[in-house]
Amino acid sequence: MAKMYHKEKSIQIKSSASALYNNLSVLRIAPRCLTYFTVVHANVVNMVSASWDGLNYSHRQLQSKEGNVATSSSLIMQAAWCVLPSRDLLVLTSQKGIQMYESDGSIMVYWHALDTPETPTAQAVFARGIAAVRDKYICVGVSSGSVLVFDVPSKGSNITLSEVLEEHTEPITDMASECSGSMECIADLVSADDSGTLCVWKSGGDFQLLNKIPGFDTSCSSVKLWKGTVIAGYGTGQIRLYEGVTGILHAEVNAHARWIYSLDIAPFTGLLLSAAEDSLVRVWHLTISPETNNVEVRGQKVWIQWLAKVFIPFELFHILSPYHHKFKCIY
Repeated sequence: MAKMYHKEKSIQIKSSASALYNNLSVLRIAPRCLTYFTVVHANVVNMVSASWDGLNYSHRQLQSKEGNVATSSSLIMQAAWCVLPSRDLLVLTSQKGIQMYESDGSIMVYWHALDTPETPTAQAVFARGIAAVRDKYICVGVSSGSVLVFDVPSKGSNITLSEVLEEHTEPITDMASECSGSMECIADLVSADDSGTLCVWKSGGDFQLLNKIPGFDTSCSSVKLWKGTVIAGYGTGQIRLYEGVTGILHAEVNAHARWIYSLDIAPFTGLLLSAAEDSLVRVWHLTISPETNNVEVRGQKVWIQWLAKVFIPFELFHILSPYHHKFKCIY
């Protein structure tokens, strides 16, 4: 078998990475032959800009802020780039609010404060779950279960909160928009929460709930939307594939022995990566059967001595550990 993966030069960051779901975001800037990386640690976001030849690096650290206050001690929950047709923004979510920056982190263009009670309560307040949807929307989840929809202009800082989606009753864990680029897919967005409930949405002037897929009292920590199929990773180590509009379960994969922390997919090839608390990263291949139009899951048995990067056209995946891949699928 030909060697599928190889180790590339490691990239040093300024500090450690917190043990959070989906704590890695990557943005490729093709015209400048650069790739941006970001990870969160406590109240700091570590950014690295790396040239594609691996020779040049630059670092930037962003701290949690509260409006006009220079710094804040509130923990950052997630940082992710949102790619819209007209602009790219870096979005940070924390215990106090939502910050939006220009893609290089140089200028903060928007701040949204969360509603925090005057007296401490048993339930923590935070924002988590970030997704860019269609032409002009950025959606962010909050601990109350609400999904905030922001209308983003093609330039400038006149970003507005246009809608609040109220279907979840537990804290939002992750969100994802349709990544295949297909205009035929009805669903635009999927949101997940701590109970495992999934909500599938269609964007527009008013977002429309297409389906609500019940959970099993197990947190859905990471979710993707690919060709109308919801791909959900759970605290049980399982990955489930649902038809987004109907909620039909296409496949259930016993992927990991412990909590899944992140999923990522190459939209043009259907290669799915799953990373979990068992220190393993696994590679899956999703295909759509022409006979049934159902999604099928296939895995490969691969020895990986040390895996640093997997390059797929237009996508970049970062993998943290070696593994000997075995899989079990239930169709």
